[in-house]
Amino acid sequence: MSAELSPPLAPLSPVPPIEDLSPNAAWGADVRRAYLYWAAKWSPGRLPGRGDIDPLEFPDLWRGVWLMDVAYRPFKLRYRLVGTLIVEAIGFDPTGRDLDDAHPHVRQTPGFFARYERAAASGTPSRRRGTALLWRHNDFREVENVLLPFASDGRTVDMIMMYTSVLRANGSRVR
Repeated sequence: MSAELSPPLAPLSPVPPIEDLSPNAAWGADVRRAYLYWAAKWSPGRLPGRGDIDPLEFPDLWRGVWLMDVAYRPFKLRYRLVGTLIVEAIGFDPTGRDLDDAHPHVRQTPGFFARYERAAASGTPSRRRGTALLWRHNDFREVENVLLPFASDGRTVDMIMMYTSVLRANGSRVR
């Protein structure tokens, strides 16, 4: 983790960019919906804030949503809300805990926090499909997720919403 990461300024491009770490994997419909929801709240020079989220606009996705507060100097992520699908996959409810305290093994995972730090520093969403890194659930081995940065002031990322679609060992998505 970077101890001196500074709060960012939001991107000023006319279209919301995304860092796609899995460009050869097709987007799952629910992951795409979460991204498009965020993109509809985004405007040039202004990131959406927590107040822009209306849970009634996508109630069927909340099982896979987690909200994390972002702190700087040092960079920290704290679970604010964790959907029931994620609680089931992790095996406990980490709400209110720092991510690295809830999952101590990530401290030894090279580069684990880099993706979160990039999303916070740039205000750019990030999508990834691959092996689950936070849990070792026998049935839930693969995930597709998207990190969506939010900023109360429209510029400094203070929360990341992640939507995660969990895939079973046979490739089917958990609903």
